[in-house]
Amino acid sequence: MKQTAIVMALAVLAAGANSPAAASEAPANAANAPLVQGNRAALAEADALLARSARDYGRPSYSPATAVRFSEDDNVFMRNALAVDFTYGAATVTLPLFKGVGPRGEAVHYIITEASDFETANRLGVNYSPKLRHAAGTPGEQRVTIQDGVVRFRGSVDFSPTYELVPGTPYPFPPARAVPGAVADAEWSSMVVMPSGVVLNMQIVGNATGRHDRANALDERRGTVVLQLLDGFQGGEQYYYHLVTDVSADVPAVIEQGVFAPRIGGVPSFGQSTPDQPSALLGFAPVVNGILDPATGQNQGFATSIANGGIDPINVFPLDPDNDNPSLDNNYSPMWDAHVVVWTDQAIAANRVRRITSIEDLGRLVAAGDVATAPVAPEGPGNPFVAGIRPLGVVINCPTIAQPRRVRRAS
Repeated sequence: MKQTAIVMALAVLAAGANSPAAASEAPANAANAPLVQGNRAALAEADALLARSARDYGRPSYSPATAVRFSEDDNVFMRNALAVDFTYGAATVTLPLFKGVGPRGEAVHYIITEASDFETANRLGVNYSPKLRHAAGTPGEQRVTIQDGVVRFRGSVDFSPTYELVPGTPYPFPPARAVPGAVADAEWSSMVVMPSGVVLNMQIVGNATGRHDRANALDERRGTVVLQLLDGFQGGEQYYYHLVTDVSADVPAVIEQGVFAPRIGGVPSFGQSTPDQPSALLGFAPVVNGILDPATGQNQGFATSIANGGIDPINVFPLDPDNDNPSLDNNYSPMWDAHVVVWTDQAIAANRVRRITSIEDLGRLVAAGDVATAPVAPEGPGNPFVAGIRPLGVVINCPTIAQPRRVRRAS
């Protein structure tokens, strides 16, 4: 697919980045969000959430004593995970549910995957992401209340729309039709600011309207949800298994099968990925026009996913969670800032298109002129953290679950 066609194709991808929430991107005051390291109120909230979950579902809540013991080769980051199926192409994680209340008093089921406070993350058994503190006090946040361990959300998600993704012709991307299977209202954000000031990454996965498109099963009695995992590359290694919860733009939300949630586009700040910058986001590199045929073992990209019934696009990520590192320099974030790349006409003509396996690999390809920023990305400086690629202005919430050293192939 030549770049002249890519320019037109990507216009639809970036359209959601111009939503009101995204346009009101993070003010500088995000850097002044309260630090909650060791915040007693945050730990009390975590204890209340765990106790309520145990009471609601009749099973022990997470603790180091109740945690599942995964093997070292499994390399599971999310310590509250109840099970992980590592079958390639059909990988799933089973996570504990929490009961909450929506804005009209309706019951909801949600998961927690990250916390901005180290001790709170340990208490809940979730990933530690201090960068999330920068979401507080910005247009991308959702402030909630909690009573007796029950969170009351300001926003909600409608899971009733019928998901639809029809490949374009003659090239699959952009899709001929793309309808998200779940749409958040204007108040919903997964960047949840608790009364203590701690920021938790929460996602409603079920309510009266249905359940998340990536939820294979939701057991309201036992309080568990089985969610599909997506593959990716990090550090030259495959099997970077992650969830997709919600996305700030509609077409990528359809491709990734996440909730279309425009409000998270107001989380700061695009193109800033290092821990010294006041950003909750971390740059990563989706590919548009990789090899389409999975039989080659080199398939990758949005077009590939669309052409093959929604298989994983196999995006390129920069780092793993570092849950034993309490420092505010810990750079992991689940809020991925899309730096979308394309293979150039030069690379296509020379038959050099292949899988990109790391941010370092991307840098070499950019330097050689084989890969470039998707032409539709707004003008501005490139992000040195992502090989000088410019950000698209789209946030994809992808909590990282595991990066196993080996997987089981389906027979």
